[in-house]
Amino acid sequence: MPSTLAGEREMLEGWLEFHRATLAMKCEGLDDAQLRTASAPPSDLSLLGLVRHMAEVERGWFRRVLAGEEAGWIYNREERDSDIHVTETDTWQEAYATWQGEIARARTLAAARGLDDIGTGRHRSGERFNLRWIYTHMIEEYARHNGHADLLRERIDGATGD
Repeated sequence: MPSTLAGEREMLEGWLEFHRATLAMKCEGLDDAQLRTASAPPSDLSLLGLVRHMAEVERGWFRRVLAGEEAGWIYNREERDSDIHVTETDTWQEAYATWQGEIARARTLAAARGLDDIGTGRHRSGERFNLRWIYTHMIEEYARHNGHADLLRERIDGATGD
């Protein structure tokens, strides 16, 4: 859990790290088939799909919006939500490594900036965002999807938790 007495930046980073670790924890101990298990028809949302989605989200906000990098999509954007839609050939090993790589890059890019620093890139809406807003949004994004992950994990093997 993040410190209850931290300053603003430490608090934001602490909550973001907590939620990143929570998603990883929701996936622990499952094989690829279980990680590809969809929630309930008609949805095909799965834990593996959530991890792939969060890799795209990390890349989009930190590399494209914050740093202004010309970072392409990780997963095929010709198909809507291709990060979420997994196939039998998609693996935890690839998804996890990709996700962790994007997290590592995000940490590096954020470390070089202050909370009030405005990103050099733009969101697809054309707007620009400061690091504080990006951190807050990322916490919200992970928190929402960790709720989904909790339900997915419970459906797979009954495990629940934070």
